[in-house]
Amino acid sequence: MVRGLFKSITKVPEEPLLNALAPLVSLMIALLLVQGCSTSEETAQMTVEQRLQLGMQEFKDEDYLQAYEELRIVTLQFQGSAWADDAQYYMAECRFRRGEYILAAYEYQVLIQTMPTSEYVSRARYQRALCYLNQSRAYYLDQQETKQAIDEFQTFIEYHPTDSLVLDAEAKIAELNAKLARKEYENGITYMKMEYYKSALNSFDHVLEKYHDTPYAEQAQLKKAEAMMRRNRHNEAKQEIEKFFSKYPNSSLKGEAEELRKEILSRLSQSRVDAFHGQTTSSRMRVLLARGSR
Repeated sequence: MVRGLFKSITKVPEEPLLNALAPLVSLMIALLLVQGCSTSEETAQMTVEQRLQLGMQEFKDEDYLQAYEELRIVTLQFQGSAWADDAQYYMAECRFRRGEYILAAYEYQVLIQTMPTSEYVSRARYQRALCYLNQSRAYYLDQQETKQAIDEFQTFIEYHPTDSLVLDAEAKIAELNAKLARKEYENGITYMKMEYYKSALNSFDHVLEKYHDTPYAEQAQLKKAEAMMRRNRHNEAKQEIEKFFSKYPNSSLKGEAEELRKEILSRLSQSRVDAFHGQTTSSRMRVLLARGSR
């Protein structure tokens, strides 16, 4: 009896309630649809200036994903407009600031190739180089992106030699070359530890020939002399150590070089003594053999 009373009290008249709410729900849905359609129509009817302004506002607000979409509409719907290059450049910037460097490099290249007269071309070339610079890995890993960055900075300098960013580009090329030099130099050091002196010489020669203006050239010259000595090529080792003193008279490695020179000269002197004794012994043997044949 109590259970029946409870059920009768808590029972909700579902059908009448739904019937009563239906008109209100329909009205709310209709209002939302009207508002959505109105907003969509307003957005769709934007001029190129308004669309670009909207995209740039999103860019300033650091909503790069939404900014990219708005700017992309400009490039698609208003390709021949005076604002298409603005939109394309800032599309690339959106990718760049999101750390999407591969995609950013592509967007910069689109501007360079399809809008060659744009005022943004020089900056796009520089930014494209930065995309590869930002992907450059530690010196002991693969250096494909490092080499690509050097190529892109050099292209920027060749096309825009009077640009204000040329000095910065040259500094970055020097920094990247130093990384490549370090990789080759460290390879040489590894070969030295393994006593693969011929391979070590190849690495040090590569540094001296291709990266002679990096800090690692000085070290490579010194290690080349040592590698020559380890291979018992003492005359060549002496020539290389003298080159070191001639090229780097104020080197911080001068003390180490002095010690190496002493060792080279000592070994060279000993090799001459050994050669002399070898010749003397050979002469004596020939004399003895000649006497025995009589």
